[in-house]
Amino acid sequence: MRPLELALCVLVDTSTCHREASTWLPRAGAGPLRRGQGGPPSGVVPRTCAGHSALRTRSLHGPCPVTTFGPKACVLQNPQTIMHIQDPASQRLTWNKSPKSVLVIKKIRDASLLQPFKELCVYLMEENNMIVYVEKKVLEDPAIVSDDRFGPVKRKFCTFREDYDDISNQIDLIICLGGDGTLLYASSLFQGSVPPVMAFHLGSLGFLTPFNFENFQSQVTQVIQGNAAVVLRSRLKVRVVKELRGKKVAVPNGISENGVLAAALDAEVGKQVMQYQVLNEVVIDRGPSSYLSNVDVYLDGHLITTVQGDACPAGVIVSTPTGSTAYAAAAGASMIHPNVPAIMITPICPHSLSFRPIVVPAGVELRIMLSPEARNTVWVSFDGRKRQEVRHGDSVSITTSRYPLPSICVRDPVSDWFESLAQCLHWNVRKKQAHFPEDEEDADEEDGAGRAGSARDGRT
Repeated sequence: MRPLELALCVLVDTSTCHREASTWLPRAGAGPLRRGQGGPPSGVVPRTCAGHSALRTRSLHGPCPVTTFGPKACVLQNPQTIMHIQDPASQRLTWNKSPKSVLVIKKIRDASLLQPFKELCVYLMEENNMIVYVEKKVLEDPAIVSDDRFGPVKRKFCTFREDYDDISNQIDLIICLGGDGTLLYASSLFQGSVPPVMAFHLGSLGFLTPFNFENFQSQVTQVIQGNAAVVLRSRLKVRVVKELRGKKVAVPNGISENGVLAAALDAEVGKQVMQYQVLNEVVIDRGPSSYLSNVDVYLDGHLITTVQGDACPAGVIVSTPTGSTAYAAAAGASMIHPNVPAIMITPICPHSLSFRPIVVPAGVELRIMLSPEARNTVWVSFDGRKRQEVRHGDSVSITTSRYPLPSICVRDPVSDWFESLAQCLHWNVRKKQAHFPEDEEDADEEDGAGRAGSARDGRT
């Protein structure tokens, strides 16, 4: 290989952060290759590297995450960063323009949250002159309907309905009141770029909700001013392909799952295609059947294993690092920091003594299908929602999404994570071993010195 060919073998497409598998070789008279070009330059033809008939077309490091969140927020770039995976300590929130609209998500059917919800909304509207969006069913709570004092504020709300109204381009900031479920719900509403999320711990567990509500005014003010750290929680892009089997697909008002056109019909192959953005995990289990679950797992087109499980929830969990502390942890997986670019594969009740959870690079694509010899169907759910049946001929494809969820930190990504491990999961909590009393320590030291002297005398 000539020096020019060797130099051109590592061309990177900076628009997608995927390494190209081909070597771009110049034709006679072609101009020089300019740095930063996103594809093959003019006058260049593709050819595979010598000795490699099939190279990877996907980066093992995963897709470069989009770092603009909603219309006005982005991550402050670190000029010293070499890789696109930033140092967690350098991930700081900044605003291109001051945020004007905020989505407030409140845990439904929880009377204890009504007062914090009212205080927050009044503060946002009257003190910060912000437009507040809430889901329509939140305002249908009898306690809010019957509160005459809250009436003037309630009339200023902008409302939406899940699965019908698309608000993804209208929200600058998201504030969650409740538990981890409110953060998962916020993620499901945004199938593309997600605005920054500030989550207050007003639920039962609160692993993903680091803020306390007692001093919410100062904390919200700091976030609005851009004085906050963020952790980019990677999400999974899931593509479900199903055989139509003669059934019609109902799409309300032309908009389906989570406010996007999720159901797309391919007339040529007769398939129904649905896409989801998942924050925690994709769970595939055997459902109500009493037979063994039996699914094949492919990684970048190669069959890596067949999952056979024998219990009511038997199946497999494909999770993000954020999801590693949820269902995957209960199934025996390790806990991974959200900044680690990875995908976890965790079996549920495997009928095997050697099937351990594994971690694969974020850039791979997983495809899960029913094994040909499977006696029953399986069921799939996405962050515990949108549960549906998967039959023979259907497939579930999973890879890392380009749209992470920017979760605002109280301190920084590392400190907040270990604080959650300690406070919520009581990680490595045990009774400490008592130390020796001083007199026993002195006696042990004398005994040790005596034994050492005896050993030296014996050697001499």
